Amino acid sequence: MAVFKAPTRDIKFVINEVLDFPTHYAGLPCGEDATPDMIDAILSECAKFCEEVLSPLNAVGDQQGCQFDDGKVTTPDGFKEAYQQWIEGGWQGLSHPIEYGGQGLPLSLGLLKSELVGTANWAWGMYPGLSLGAMNTLYVHGTEEQKQRYLPKLTSAEWTGTMCLTESHCGSDLGQMRTRAEPNEDGSFAITGTKIFISAGEHDLTDNIVHIVLARTPDAPEGTKGISLFIVPKFHVDESGEMGEFNKVSCGSIEHKMGIHGNATAVINFDGAKGYMLGPKNEGLACMFTFMNTARVGTAIQGLAAAELAYQNSYPYAMDRYSMRSLSGHKNPDKPGDAIIHHPDVRRMILTQKAFAEGGRAMLYDAARQGDLMMFAETEQARAKADDMLGFVTPILKAFLTETGLECANYGMQVYGGHGYIAEHGMEQIVRDARIATLYEGTTGIQAMDLLGRKVILDGLKLYRSFSKRLYKYAFSILFKPGMSKYGRKLLSHTFLWNRLCLGILLRASRNRDAVGAASYDFLMYSGYVSMAFFWARMAETAQRKLAEGSDEKDFYEAKLETAEFFFERLLPRAIGHAEAMRGSVGSMMDMPLTHFDVR
Repeated sequence: MAVFKAPTRDIKFVINEVLDFPTHYAGLPCGEDATPDMIDAILSECAKFCEEVLSPLNAVGDQQGCQFDDGKVTTPDGFKEAYQQWIEGGWQGLSHPIEYGGQGLPLSLGLLKSELVGTANWAWGMYPGLSLGAMNTLYVHGTEEQKQRYLPKLTSAEWTGTMCLTESHCGSDLGQMRTRAEPNEDGSFAITGTKIFISAGEHDLTDNIVHIVLARTPDAPEGTKGISLFIVPKFHVDESGEMGEFNKVSCGSIEHKMGIHGNATAVINFDGAKGYMLGPKNEGLACMFTFMNTARVGTAIQGLAAAELAYQNSYPYAMDRYSMRSLSGHKNPDKPGDAIIHHPDVRRMILTQKAFAEGGRAMLYDAARQGDLMMFAETEQARAKADDMLGFVTPILKAFLTETGLECANYGMQVYGGHGYIAEHGMEQIVRDARIATLYEGTTGIQAMDLLGRKVILDGLKLYRSFSKRLYKYAFSILFKPGMSKYGRKLLSHTFLWNRLCLGILLRASRNRDAVGAASYDFLMYSGYVSMAFFWARMAETAQRKLAEGSDEKDFYEAKLETAEFFFERLLPRAIGHAEAMRGSVGSMMDMPLTHFDVR
């Protein structure tokens, strides 16, 4: 079974020393109570819950899975009891408004909680995790009456929420969806249709589930412009927020999946269920992006979680597994072989896990900081700037961190060798659970097209320039700084090449529109490596400063410098391969006749 230890020291390094959350919180209207002592207490209690309650249930959930019987879903042993502890601890409403029962702390504190929960037990964490998206969508787009009716029970975690988009004939192409919303005389709508792949769509953890559903009204135009968004509770909710009769929302089945067995992926049938429009008519997809962006950042956390959990279990195994002798001389002469940590290829895999986990953490927490500013910055200009920054990095976070997280999970199996392939040690579960992360909430390819097509080209490079300006400014600031100049040079040259690649794709796209799709995946991966380089340089600079100040945590900061060195020397060069690939001819990808694909 994989074991989990909350990486609280590394989290504190990122939020306190690299990103300076204490100063950041001091400037927020909701940050008064987010003192370092308060954050330490939250981290400590959340770590205890995740290590002692959730982590032991991870293998249980995988082995037992969810059970389906006549429309009802039973979660694995221990899940319901753990969820009750979650309710009693008030964890769900940590970063949500006080007026709806939350604790009113900054949004970014919720991400710290989500990382710990997700790494300890991703399948369990999806139940409250999906609710966060429903809560955010209601808060941003709901009427005050809707907020008062649904948010208090969602905030307390007494109810959960879901996102209902996908149908069997359409996945990401939501313009094809067929679910109908017929108007009722009382202003509500009768929702009829079937949604599939609904994570946490049915379970026994709470009495009610609030579904956020995309559907079409009878007079809606075709395509995505004719989609509206609806609140459809499993059980009716009266004006005082109390649960009433059943609302014709049923679970038809749950999927048999590769991983995350402890979370029910449901087929949900709406048979004339009463729903209430959320947001403006025919603007449902725009409103649903509030939910989807929440889910995309949440899925990025899954990539970080896979890398972290694989790393935590790989390096202790490599320290205690003795096989063959080191090429540079015996390291464990009293053993039949040397610990495999001394073999360069094993070190390569473990350092890759470490670099991606810690680099991904910095990327995500910086995005969370932007989320705070988007909601609470003093000026509209500052809020808009943070919103733009978060919009630009979201597809990078979602796709790059899930791709690298899956890579790290596979390395975990590889370090264990044959023992990684069997269920006993839990490494193959990490791989199976992580595999979905590159698929749901928009595949890597869709994120890549969103980044390059919408956020770069259609935007006229404005968002890209705003983000890359941060990189240029920082690279110049360390260019002549002792010990940091090598990072400054590489960051500067890769950012400059990033700019040239953008302009080159723009030029090629003016002649051939397929140039965007052909380059998009490599462009996204290049963007991920350069973005992570920015944060590894900042972490290295912080570690250097702390060592120069005479810190008594010498090993911790030296490890940061050594991992930064590994990232820049061994992982950042991958970006050049992606650059060369996206410069390749479009014809090499698109000109082969379809009849040639089946020539063997």
